[in-house]
Amino acid sequence: MEFFRIKKDIPFMRHALIFNVISAVTFLAAVFFLVHKGLHLSVEFKGGTLMEVKYPKAANLEGIRGTLIAMGYEEPGVTSFDTARDVMIRLPVEKGVSAANTSQRVFDALCKAEQGTAKAIDTVTAKGEHVLKSACMDTAGNEAVVLQKVEFVGPQVGEELAQNGLNALVVVIIGVMIYLAIRFEWKYAVSAIIANLHDVVIILGFFAFFEWEFSLTVLAAILAVLGYSVNESVVIFDRIRENFRKQRKASVHEVIDNAITSTISRTIITHGSTQMMVLSMLVFGGQTLHHFALALTIGICFGIYSSVFVAASIAMWLGVKREDLIKPVKEKDETDGAVV
Repeated sequence: MEFFRIKKDIPFMRHALIFNVISAVTFLAAVFFLVHKGLHLSVEFKGGTLMEVKYPKAANLEGIRGTLIAMGYEEPGVTSFDTARDVMIRLPVEKGVSAANTSQRVFDALCKAEQGTAKAIDTVTAKGEHVLKSACMDTAGNEAVVLQKVEFVGPQVGEELAQNGLNALVVVIIGVMIYLAIRFEWKYAVSAIIANLHDVVIILGFFAFFEWEFSLTVLAAILAVLGYSVNESVVIFDRIRENFRKQRKASVHEVIDNAITSTISRTIITHGSTQMMVLSMLVFGGQTLHHFALALTIGICFGIYSSVFVAASIAMWLGVKREDLIKPVKEKDETDGAVV
């Protein structure tokens, strides 16, 4: 399926040096901000307090977030789970304040926002056990907010999650490199991995520069971008291999330019559709999906850029040629088959 077809090849490789200089400057800027500012890690990575509260009706997440910001929390994690009435609150570690004191202060503030009074109520579980729970009672004596559970995530758990996330990233990179090396040739594998790492570092650089919260959902978005960017590189490399078979008299520059030009329509359809979906999450998904959609948006934009201007040009500079993908046909010896 194509929206349009360009008859004359666009000379992308003629301007490859300019595009890659821009890419290198962006990459180095991202590394600079990562080193000097670092990532603003979420509670999952650096530890903190997790609270689960339940409302009698659909919770106002923005109102809860506003209450926590008024208490001094800059970027509190407020998300719904299971149902719209169940809310999970993530709070960072406070020096000199225990998790119990933190949860009690927050619950009192939420109760005050509902114009209720905090009380301890005796509840009976399904096993018949009596458990005391903190509840906020309104003026009519009904439950306005109930504190379901409080957990403390220690720094050691956060370090373990960070290490597991890094391991996942390394495994994905190694797996992609092995796949590309088997399917194509080592020059393509190296160029694709450089392009994909370029995307990952730039996403991290954006999060470091703007001090956006880096959470597990953002890590999931980065892993998704890795696979997404590889897919675009594979499509272009496949077309290059096909062109080497068809255009035997064309130069490497011409082969690559034709491969990129002939896949532009497919690129616009694929990436345009994906970007519309991601932008809808970014605009209408609320705070819960904001950083996830933001990472995907940046990743898709730079994924297109890196596949076209970084991966293909690096493969060209590494000396990719027709013989790398197509074995030359041996000329038949004139003495073969001769009768002695």
